[in-house]
Amino acid sequence: MKNIRYWIALLAALLVFTPARAEEEKPDAKGEMPGAEKKTEPKEKEPVLSITEHEVTIGGKLIKYRATAGYLVLKDSKDKPRANIFFTAYTKLGETDPAKRPLTFSFNGGPGSSSVWLHLGALGPKRVVMTDKGESLPPPYKWVDNEYSWLDQTDLVFIDPVSTGYSRAAKDVDPKQFHGFTGDIESVGEFIRLWTTRNQRWASPKFLVGESYGTTRAAGLSDYLQQKYDFYLNGIMLISSIMNFQTASFAPGNDLPYQLFLPTYTAAAWYHGKLKGDLAKDLPKTLARVEEFVMKDYTLALMQGAALPEAERQRIAQQLAAFTGLSVDYVLEQNLRINIFRFVTELRRSEHRTIGRLDSRMVGISDNGDGFFDPSLEMINGGYTTALNDYMRRELKYENDLPYEILTGAVRPWSYSNVENEYLNVAETLKNAMTKNPFLKVWIANGHYDLATPYFATKYTVDHMGLDPTIRDHLTLTYYEAGHMMYIHKESREKLKADYEAFLDTTLKSAGVR
Repeated sequence: MKNIRYWIALLAALLVFTPARAEEEKPDAKGEMPGAEKKTEPKEKEPVLSITEHEVTIGGKLIKYRATAGYLVLKDSKDKPRANIFFTAYTKLGETDPAKRPLTFSFNGGPGSSSVWLHLGALGPKRVVMTDKGESLPPPYKWVDNEYSWLDQTDLVFIDPVSTGYSRAAKDVDPKQFHGFTGDIESVGEFIRLWTTRNQRWASPKFLVGESYGTTRAAGLSDYLQQKYDFYLNGIMLISSIMNFQTASFAPGNDLPYQLFLPTYTAAAWYHGKLKGDLAKDLPKTLARVEEFVMKDYTLALMQGAALPEAERQRIAQQLAAFTGLSVDYVLEQNLRINIFRFVTELRRSEHRTIGRLDSRMVGISDNGDGFFDPSLEMINGGYTTALNDYMRRELKYENDLPYEILTGAVRPWSYSNVENEYLNVAETLKNAMTKNPFLKVWIANGHYDLATPYFATKYTVDHMGLDPTIRDHLTLTYYEAGHMMYIHKESREKLKADYEAFLDTTLKSAGVR
């Protein structure tokens, strides 16, 4: 009897406790049983970087440095890759105190350009070999030590924005989100923050240097980095600057470019021997005359439009012809408004020659049947592309089978959705950054023969920034007898380095670093 009662009690216990136990073992929402070892998705490994060590002589001093080439992965809020940003960094060996060693982030423009131009033309430890004037040598092209590199003064990080260089959007990520002013600023800004953090460089004096649209990016980043990350810069260097796009947009109803490009038309005409009399003698004096003409007579004439009296129209046309080397009839035919693409093909049309847009000193054959081309761009494309691809594998030991996109059209159309129905003007953004950070210094380098971002347009932009009097002298401009990429010209490359050192010294002294 006792045995029967024992088995009945045991069965009752099982009936009571089994449902509860079954409830505990129900799989969760992910289909996993309680107590089971959690399955975690393997994290993607960070791309392997190529790290090598080298030396270069700059200013008579031997500089030993480490080069790092590879990807930095940008991720979203869920820790999933968004983009692989390619960079090349150069850091001087033997430096132990980041507070005493400046750090400079560099990029070019386009939009759609890699960082190759500043990298292998002016700032990096190697440069492409060209003539002293800046003309291309025949292939095969060569690169050599750059005795004018900025590496003796600052560590350098060259950034290729998404879709340029080796940089690409991550798998299944639409690259178009990076192909616009806002997406570009956000991605490059995140790269700068992350690289600085991982390399323990927050304590360093920090700088940006951009060229062409890269100056637009740098100006945009100046305030973005402050607002988003409390990342305050010591200095910004703008090479061949464009901040106010109204100054370069030859659109109906916008007369500003016709006025601001004129001094550079004059410089080009002077260089090619198309000016006469006193105008052909001294370029600085001639430029002063044309600038005065722009600020007074020419601006007033264009403002009157069709109401301009015929006698005044004839007078302005004669003056424009004298300053540009074009005929009076041609100037009148163009209604006193000479478009940049007409000027470069018209100046030497009788010789079947086109002058350069990036550098109006350069000349190419115009009757090739392919329409307009820029001879000054063609003169650098081959050499820089060859040098970069050779240099990456042989010198930096970095291997990647992707094509290195020197200057790609894959980013077109570039989105300016942040300024719909108006011209982009980041001069106001830069002003905000300088106002909030009164220690920020800005240096702008301009080429007299640059028909892509004319020097007088930059001066106009700066003069209209409305900077407070206490910080106006924090922005300086320098000028060079070359074009958009003034560093391809030997004398200008030397002057650019000297002007940079002066700017850096002043900036660091004001920060108490020197």
